[in-house]
Amino acid sequence: MTADPMIVSRHLSGPTSSTAVLDAYTESVMNTFGTPKRVFVRGEGCYLWDAEGRRYLDLLSGLAVNALGHAHPTVLSAVTGQIATLGHVSNFFATPPQVALAERLSRMTGGSEARVFFTNSGTEANEAAFKITRMTGRSKIISTQGAFHGRSMGALALTHNEKYRIPFEPLPGEVIFVPYGDAAALASAVDPTVAAVVLEPIQGENGVVVPPEGYLAKAREICDQHGALLWMDEVQTGMGRCGSWLVHVDEGITADIVTVAKGLGNGFPIGACMATGPTSRLLGPGSHGSTFGGNAVAAIAGLAVIAVIERDGLLDHATALADHLATAINGLGHRLITGVRGRGLLQAVLLADPIAAAVVDTALAAGFVINAPRPDLLRLAPPLIISSAELDSFIGVLPSLLDQVAEATQ
Repeated sequence: MTADPMIVSRHLSGPTSSTAVLDAYTESVMNTFGTPKRVFVRGEGCYLWDAEGRRYLDLLSGLAVNALGHAHPTVLSAVTGQIATLGHVSNFFATPPQVALAERLSRMTGGSEARVFFTNSGTEANEAAFKITRMTGRSKIISTQGAFHGRSMGALALTHNEKYRIPFEPLPGEVIFVPYGDAAALASAVDPTVAAVVLEPIQGENGVVVPPEGYLAKAREICDQHGALLWMDEVQTGMGRCGSWLVHVDEGITADIVTVAKGLGNGFPIGACMATGPTSRLLGPGSHGSTFGGNAVAAIAGLAVIAVIERDGLLDHATALADHLATAINGLGHRLITGVRGRGLLQAVLLADPIAAAVVDTALAAGFVINAPRPDLLRLAPPLIISSAELDSFIGVLPSLLDQVAEATQ
């Protein structure tokens, strides 16, 4: 087979300015995300470059995905080497990378008999988990107010935001929402008819909401009392994002179901649904499937990410930088900053006024990528490889960004 390095580039030979690309985007891509704010063409480390050559410090990591930043050499080498050797063979067959990653993830759960079902995303991992809960013979699920578990019909049924839910109702399942972090409310809702309780150890999309100490342990106790499964959605919090492989395991808890994705592949689409103990045996041949899930290239990307995080001590690094970031931002003493919350490198800057969206735009113009999941809150989820100096470059200009927005809205 003859290689033709130009065959793909011919399809990219048209106008490449931001304006031209965005015009084409409007005509060819469904309008589910609104108009993109930038056209990015290159990434390296913690930085992105747009079509006009402007550089940006990426403090969002593609929504907590690029744990090792952009174009990480170890991930790049692993993926290109694997796809040059063996790419896709379907799940009628096994590959060494698939099995090796499954073994590694199983150990992370801290549970016995842990097994993995591979997917292409966090939403798909949650869909697999949803199906596992049905195999208990019960159908009721307890979720929480402010929860976000995905946009597919099953995952959406577990997601609290009415803006996402109402257009697609009726949604599957009998789902009850209780206040997040309220152990008494959870205890009142769980009874012998409940199949599972699904929780994020920290609510990311709801504004990096950290529950009270002991809440997750209490949830485990409540589930055990009534024979319900405890399902931990670590799609955003897991894989080192919060300074540990899995937040709930770091707190001494073993869940029956765990879902991960985002940071696992450093941008290569992969997710996983893990189950422990008897729960790991509930799905059998024919009960679920995925064409692409766990293919050798995705699996090798996951193994490479885990290897680099371990080799470079990035779990401890994320924890140390969390302390540095919170201390530095609180130390600014700015009138519009009311606090910082989060864990590891999933952090929120709390604002006194609902100006977060405008601050995001102002930061982007200044060369920083952040986002605003709530009107009065900025979310920071930088690559785990980021340095304190790179973080300080943003913290140093944050007061001026806030002042610019405040002046413009007066």
